[in-house]
Amino acid sequence: MNQKQFINELKKENISLTDKQLEQFEVYYQTLIEWNQKMNLTAITDKEDVYLKHFYDSLTISFDQHFNNQSLCDVGSGAGFPSIPLKIVYPHLKITIIDSLQKRITFLEHLVNLLDLKDVKLIHARAEEYAKSHRECFDYVTARAVARLDILDELCLPLVKVGGEFIALKGLKGEEELLEAEMGIEKLGGRISLETEFTLSDESDYRYNLYIEKVKKTPLKYPRSFSQIKKKPL
Repeated sequence: MNQKQFINELKKENISLTDKQLEQFEVYYQTLIEWNQKMNLTAITDKEDVYLKHFYDSLTISFDQHFNNQSLCDVGSGAGFPSIPLKIVYPHLKITIIDSLQKRITFLEHLVNLLDLKDVKLIHARAEEYAKSHRECFDYVTARAVARLDILDELCLPLVKVGGEFIALKGLKGEEELLEAEMGIEKLGGRISLETEFTLSDESDYRYNLYIEKVKKTPLKYPRSFSQIKKKPL
């Protein structure tokens, strides 16, 4: 996906990018590639692939509901996906990014300053530890390529406000993972509100975005330690 295709595909979803936003995406790409030579941020480095499989893919969760000035926590963001593309397109979003690796937080600090993004908090922490002091603080929590859903739900749902949503960006095994996680999602106070399936370019680029509404408070005993979550998912 070249820049012109990126612009046109987003226009189909009623998203029009300004010159400033286009420049921010270009700087994002260049910075990602530059830093990727020093640390492992992404295996995808071809420009058209980055625009399609990172930038555009991150924005697909906003096609069914455009974001405004809500709070969004991105768990295990890595190189900033999906939260930084969302922040570029929806500058009034209040973003918190949690990642367990300090070197990725260092990259994101540099990127956020370079792109002049405001209202972005970068937290070096594990999600299950962060949730202890930030329970039900966020309108949205997102996670992309972090863990299987039956593990991810316990890391993310405790952070979501009642009435908010946890949005998981998944691939080929998304539906299979949902079957494993359904009971846990209910225990944690969630309810499936929307499932969207599509391909980015061909069948190998299958995507499954799952929207889980928080309908009641998560019991205080969750989240457990990560070793417990991993050993015995809900």
